[in-house]
Amino acid sequence: MTVTVQGGELSQREVQAYIDHIQEKNHQKVDDLTITVDGDYVDLNYTLASVPFERIRRITGYLVGTMDRWNDAKKAEERDRVKHNV
Repeated sequence: MTVTVQGGELSQREVQAYIDHIQEKNHQKVDDLTITVDGDYVDLNYTLASVPFERIRRITGYLVGTMDRWNDAKKAEERDRVKHNV
């Protein structure tokens, strides 16, 4: 994570408080943060870290990301099903 403070100085405790606030608000980690100090006010410009995306498909009536936790019977059902092309 990159943190840049412009236009003044902030303690590490204040910087960490801004990071915590952003992460709690967005439920994501901060990747890049620029804090611009303007008297009693601050501007926060930030970029959030990317979130891994898992593809979810509907297979044999179930919404799944992967079939690695399926038992042999369910895997056979998926293997034997008729696949339709659109």
